[in-house]
Amino acid sequence: MKKSVVIICLMMVSTMAMAQDWNTDLGVAKKKALAENKNILLVFSGSDWCTPCIYMDKEVWPSKEFKLAADKSWVLLRADFLQKKGNPEPVNVNDMKMILAEKYNRDGFFPFFVMLDKNGKVLSKSGYEDLETAGEYVTLFKKMAK
Repeated sequence: MKKSVVIICLMMVSTMAMAQDWNTDLGVAKKKALAENKNILLVFSGSDWCTPCIYMDKEVWPSKEFKLAADKSWVLLRADFLQKKGNPEPVNVNDMKMILAEKYNRDGFFPFFVMLDKNGKVLSKSGYEDLETAGEYVTLFKKMAK
């Protein structure tokens, strides 16, 4: 019994250590990026309706490769545009994701990736690419940072 509890605790700690810290506020992300000397990976997503976004949520973001690279190189910022039961959320121009979309994704692509420097300046942008592995996405994001 004691051994089982220890194993479960270790599994929880290792899962928490690999958890991602997705920010939803640009100001918070910029402060973290400045403090940690990292770029910001901004992801525009429709996690409950966009098929490629759902793929990214299931296969790329939780992968070990992505988590390790993100922890080392990027502050993660997410603008998730949900459509509950097919209906878009009401538009609120003061909502941070709307502010982010107005500034960085005016054409409304999903998923859409924007690499920002620690001050919020755009380094590069990319739409979804039909890559086969999380490692290929890590390579894409690393190229975007250069």
